[in-house]
Amino acid sequence: MASKSALRPLLRASKCHCSRAQSQRWLSSSTSLAESPSQPSNHERTTHFGFETVPESEKEARVAGVFSNVAASYDTMNDFMSLGIHRLWKDHFVRSLNPGSSTSSNSGGWKMLDIAGGTGDIAFRLLDHATNINNSPSSTITISDINPSMLAEGKKRSLATSYANSPRLSFLVANAEELNTVESNSIDLYTVAFGIRNFTDKEKALREAYRVLKPGGVFACLEFSGVTNPIFDAIYKRWSFSAIPLIGQLVAGDRASYQYLVESIEKFPKQEEFKDMIKNAGFLVPGKGWEDLTGGIAAIHKGIKPVEKP
Repeated sequence: MASKSALRPLLRASKCHCSRAQSQRWLSSSTSLAESPSQPSNHERTTHFGFETVPESEKEARVAGVFSNVAASYDTMNDFMSLGIHRLWKDHFVRSLNPGSSTSSNSGGWKMLDIAGGTGDIAFRLLDHATNINNSPSSTITISDINPSMLAEGKKRSLATSYANSPRLSFLVANAEELNTVESNSIDLYTVAFGIRNFTDKEKALREAYRVLKPGGVFACLEFSGVTNPIFDAIYKRWSFSAIPLIGQLVAGDRASYQYLVESIEKFPKQEEFKDMIKNAGFLVPGKGWEDLTGGIAAIHKGIKPVEKP
C-alpha cells in the first residue's frame, strides 16, 4: 500500500512548517470543546480525551459532540487526516475481507455489523463487494453508531445506492461497549474503521465484538496507527498537529474537533499493544496480527473467534 506517489503530498506539506512556539500553542491551546468543567475525583475512573484526562462518564458525551460537529464533513476530515489516502485504505480493507464469499457456515449470505460506521463509507463498500464480486445478494449489514447525526448522514447517503430502504441495510443507534440488541453468536463479520480509538473502554468493546460474532467470525479493524519510520513519523506528526487543526478552523470553523482527532491518534495503542488487546479478548490473531498501510499511518488488525471443538 505504501508508495512513493502516496508520500509526495506529505513531504510537500512538511515544507510549510511553523515555529516551535506556534506548534506548542496549538498543542496546548484550550478550546470550548476541550475544556472540562469538572475535575475527576480521587475515586472516579478516568480516561483520555485527546491529551486531556477526563472522567470516563464524561468522555462519551464529549466524543459525541465532536462527531456531531464533523458529521457532514466526515470524508473531508479523513482526507485531511490521511492526505486522501483513506479511500485506498478502505478499498484494500474490504478486498482483504472478501465479504459474501461462500463458506459452509454462511452459505445463505453474510450477516455483517459495521460499528462506528455512521456515514456508511465502509458498509456500502462491503455490500458492493458481496454483490458484485461474490454474487451474494442475500448478504446484509447493520450500520451501528452511537451518534444519531452520523447515522442520519449515512441514511442520506444510502439514498444514492441500491440498498436504500431494502432489507439488506439497517441502522442501529448503539454503544459498541453494550450491543444489547445484537444476539450472541449471530454475526459473520464485525468491522470498525477509524472509530475504535474514540471508545471509552476499548477492552469492553472488544469483548462485545467477541460475544456477537459467530464461532469462526471475523473481527476487522482499520485505524490510524504508529508510523514505523522515525523520519516519516516526524514529518507526519508535524503535518497532523500543525496543519490539520488550522485547516479545520479555516474550512469548517472548528479547530477544537480536529485538534481532538489528531490527539486521539497519538493516544491510541500502537500495533503490538492493540494486537495483544485483541488476543486478550479471546480472538485468534492470524500472522503477526496486523498489516501496516502507508508506512504505518494506518493499520488493519484482524481477529478470529475460535470454533469450539466437538
